[in-house]
Amino acid sequence: MNDRVARLLNHRKGRLAKGDPVVAPIVTSATFHLPDVQGAAHVYGRNGSPTWEELEAQLAILEDAECVTFPSGMAAISAALFATLGAGARLVIPSDGYYVTRILSSGFLASFGVEVVEMPTAAMETADFTGATVVYLETPSNPGLDVIDLAATSARARAAGALVIVDNTTMTPLLQRPLDLGADLVVAADTKAPSGHSDVLMGHVAGRDAVLMARVRDWRRMAGVVPGGFEAWLVHRGLETLEVRLERMCASAAVIAARLADHPAVGALRYPGLAGDPSHRAVASGQMANGGFLIGFTLADAGRAEAFLARCFCIAQSTSFGGTHSAGERRARWGDAVPEGFIRLSVGLEPVETLWRAIAEALPEG
Repeated sequence: MNDRVARLLNHRKGRLAKGDPVVAPIVTSATFHLPDVQGAAHVYGRNGSPTWEELEAQLAILEDAECVTFPSGMAAISAALFATLGAGARLVIPSDGYYVTRILSSGFLASFGVEVVEMPTAAMETADFTGATVVYLETPSNPGLDVIDLAATSARARAAGALVIVDNTTMTPLLQRPLDLGADLVVAADTKAPSGHSDVLMGHVAGRDAVLMARVRDWRRMAGVVPGGFEAWLVHRGLETLEVRLERMCASAAVIAARLADHPAVGALRYPGLAGDPSHRAVASGQMANGGFLIGFTLADAGRAEAFLARCFCIAQSTSFGGTHSAGERRARWGDAVPEGFIRLSVGLEPVETLWRAIAEALPEG
């Protein structure tokens, strides 16, 4: 992984001529000079852009696979699903995963003749995938942080004739590598940790099957779901600090999770990095590099959870995660099947003792 990060940081070097900018330039042009179409590197802004391509080159190094970028994580998820499904297909998705994926599937794909089957993430590990066209996995699940054996589950799905798509947003390719574990496609919201500063929407699809990736790329071009040059540049810049940010965030999350587990007001804590967590086996087996930066825990009720979030000055009350600042929210307000007092906490870059002091002061008494 260290070699991969080094190549990411220097991926432009071999292409630079004397006087070229070391930092990738922002190209916002929708049109390109075309006295002759043949041999043109760029034809039209919907087909490709130099700045997207710099970002895709970085992501390809991290994923060790072809990558196609999109203007949001949901755009990437949509592209992967529309590129692999059609009328009469059967899609298996997690009932406890990202709720917008479920809405897309039941509200749109189902109306186009796709059979949508929902099941909990934990059940995917032993589920019968016979007849499935696509098995869509999200591990750790968002927000519950359940983890399944990706290699074993992918192998069973593919043996049943299904394609496997894995949402790897919570881990990034630095902490978990689904393509190495049997997935056909990976989708991710680069809005989160890869960008890291909560100031841009972006997503990508990665895969090693040229035919599948051509379908994904065609979907982007035909649907017109293309990223902007400035947005691509922001994510390109963010990726250059991803490794060091993750190191701090994950180390702090391990400390915070252990202390929350011992707090009398906290119940049902989930963090895969803790030895007693049901998902810890994925860390112990090496599927995940560590426990990540997300923690799930439950306070007694919705009122106590909201009061805690309002009192803690180190936690932004926002619905995303993976940013430089710690962020938390009560997930039941979005309809997730979690207790009313369940909080998803994304640990940021604050000094860990300062962050813990703010959390401890804001927590209710046991």
